[in-house]
Amino acid sequence: MYIKESKDQFEFENFHLPFNGKLDKSNRWVTLSKLIPWDKIDDNYSKMFSEKKGAPALPLRTALGALIIKERCGLTDEETVAQIIENPYLQYFLGFKEYRSEPPFDSSMMVPFRKRINLDMMSEINELVIKVTKSNETKEEENTDKPEQEEKSTEKPKNEGVLMFDATCAPADIRYPTDVSLLNEAREKLEAMIDKVYKHSNQMTKKPRTYREIARKKFLAFIGQKKPSKKVIRKALKNQLEFVSRDIKHLTKLTEDNPNILHCLKKKEYKDLLVINELYRQQREMFDKKTNRIDFRIVSISQPHIRPIVRGKASASVEFGAKLTVSLKDGFSRLEKHSWENFNESTLLKDHVIHYFNTHGVYPKVVAADKIYHNERNKKFCEKHGIKMTLGMMPTELIDNEHPSKSIRNAIEGKFGEAKRRYSLARIMAKLDITAKSVVGVIILIMNLEKKLRLLLSNFLLQIFSFLNLGKNMKLAKI
Repeated sequence: MYIKESKDQFEFENFHLPFNGKLDKSNRWVTLSKLIPWDKIDDNYSKMFSEKKGAPALPLRTALGALIIKERCGLTDEETVAQIIENPYLQYFLGFKEYRSEPPFDSSMMVPFRKRINLDMMSEINELVIKVTKSNETKEEENTDKPEQEEKSTEKPKNEGVLMFDATCAPADIRYPTDVSLLNEAREKLEAMIDKVYKHSNQMTKKPRTYREIARKKFLAFIGQKKPSKKVIRKALKNQLEFVSRDIKHLTKLTEDNPNILHCLKKKEYKDLLVINELYRQQREMFDKKTNRIDFRIVSISQPHIRPIVRGKASASVEFGAKLTVSLKDGFSRLEKHSWENFNESTLLKDHVIHYFNTHGVYPKVVAADKIYHNERNKKFCEKHGIKMTLGMMPTELIDNEHPSKSIRNAIEGKFGEAKRRYSLARIMAKLDITAKSVVGVIILIMNLEKKLRLLLSNFLLQIFSFLNLGKNMKLAKI
């Protein structure tokens, strides 16, 4: 069930503090709360819940606000709740009417928040935030230009703006996976399952032999070598494959004798069992074919959705996580594609340009993209629609007041640096597929909100400087 909160909670003056305290209207969290269209977002969020059944869910402003606080401040789930208790500005940002000294929710609720506000909803919220960036002055200019636009409606609209996009990887929080270590982890999990099944079984008179001590000694002997040769690695793989195969056969036989015996396993353990079966199949196939490549390769038992992403970077040639494509227009970022599987980003240029056209009503004047995008197919598409492609430098004939700098593609590289150094895109700590995607969506949203805060500050400073210059000119006129 979901109950919509009264709009009175959004009024700044109504927030009550104990001991006759007052909040500062210029605080960053107060300013940030005004940049998010809570009412529009709440309409879509409320449709996820029943109107009559179930306990009332926490408001969207509380759920989304908590996710923003966590990623913006770089906190854990537990520390996020602790900071909310201690900070009245954070409580106002979450939509509370007055200060509360008790926890508003348990830290474990952060996971359901990420599941409910998934990547698709985050993208919709991000679009709403970008659309409300125009000030009242620009709206008035648009209204005055309407008659001229109606007269020229028959003409083909000219290309406008610069579109930048690039791909990056959002690494997950897993140890570097090697085939031997993965099989050893699978063996240890299978041995724990066999122990549990044996404990809950009344028909088994003898516990299956797993040779766990021998397997452990062989694994420790292997990882103790600094630079094992290919022959040594292959021998270690063969040993671990045999141990894992024996354990899987034991569990399979137990299941055949008593189909309900696996009910003693927890949901996560049963999921791990299914992943281990697929992991063993992949490792056996690669071992027999003497190759290191296979489709949908599993690199983590606890997070089987993660894939190796070959990037070819100097710091890490292979990263393990999701591959992202992000576009940049006027300093605002949009997540164009999120995929756990590796893909060729050059095939998406047409989709990005069409998305730009559907959003802005015109094609971009310039597309700044990496060298991989500059193939014949993309060049022909851009030439057909009058779009100039560049590797990162603005064409000399297009440099104007709006784009005075010749180097333009540094902006999107800077966005990746901001997301990975300032926020948590360099290591996604969420473990589930849906929650990891939600974290990426929150990071993109926060970067756009920070961009809006910088715009507000720059406009405020421009007003001050213009006022000071006006006063100076008036004094000179009197003299």
